[in-house]
Formats: sequence, C-alpha cells, structure tokens
Amino acid sequence: MASLAFVEERVMFSPNMPAEVNHLLQAAVAASSTDQSGAEALFLQAHALDSRCLQTYFALYKFYFFQKRLVDAERVVIAGLEESARQGGFPSDYRRLARNRQKWNLYASESSLFYLYTLKALAFIKLRLGFTIDAQLILSHLQQLDPEDLSGASVIMDLAAGVTE
Repeated sequence: MASLAFVEERVMFSPNMPAEVNHLLQAAVAASSTDQSGAEALFLQAHALDSRCLQTYFALYKFYFFQKRLVDAERVVIAGLEESARQGGFPSDYRRLARNRQKWNLYASESSLFYLYTLKALAFIKLRLGFTIDAQLILSHLQQLDPEDLSGASVIMDLAAGVTE
C-alpha cells in the first residue's frame, strides 16, 4: 500500500479533480518512463472518464510532448483550449479574445488560467515544429491576453526571439 501512496503523490494535479481520474493520471505518470503504450492508454482512459477535467488534457499533451509526438500534443492542446473556453464562457480563438480582451477576465478562474497556460504550450509546440511565425503570432496575442505573464509565456518569447536571431 505504501507504493500506491507514493504513486498517488507523484504529481500534484488540481485538487478539484475526481479521485478516479487522479488515480488514473498518477498511474499513467508512473508508467510513462517504462511503458509508454500503457501510460498512453491510462492517460486516454482518464480523459474518456471525464473529458471536462482540464488536467486530463494537460497530462496528455505533456506526455505526447515528452514523447516527441508534437502533432499529437498539438491536437490535444487545441482540444484543451476549446474545452477550457467552453467552461469559461469565452471564445476559444485567441485572436478573437485579444480583440475584445477587456470583455474577458482571463485571470478569473481555473479554466481561463488553464487557457493561458495551454496557449503558451501551443506556441512552444509550434516553435518546436518549426512554425516560428505561427509561434510568434500566438505569443504576441498571449502577451495581450496575459500582461502579467502568469502563464510564463515570456520564457517561450525569449526562445522564439533566439530562433529568429
């Protein structure tokens, strides 16, 4: 039972997520270094169990990113952006959000903060895929949407600036 407690505490996800989803994600994280296909199955099972749980998107896109499956990571990021926007009641298109940024408080909820963080992930994935202009466009909009840089996008902005120099 002690090893199960260790697995459960391996990664701190949102405290508001269902226990069964958390258990599946913890098991997936534990398996990810030794059994990638088993880990992926667990991540997908957690997501299927509760597709409204934003942490399932986060865990899955991080897994794909670290597996260098960037196209899969991008697909999950986009789905996560759409779900967080749906939950937050704001448009999922970051360009539309930036045009009306005074209308939306993207620091107001867990879903909107998830959106900002996941938009940063999309920019990083675009950068890694070699789509530097797309990444810079996303980062430009993210700078408007997150002027306090709560998402930490400035780190990716510095990386993108280094790519273009």
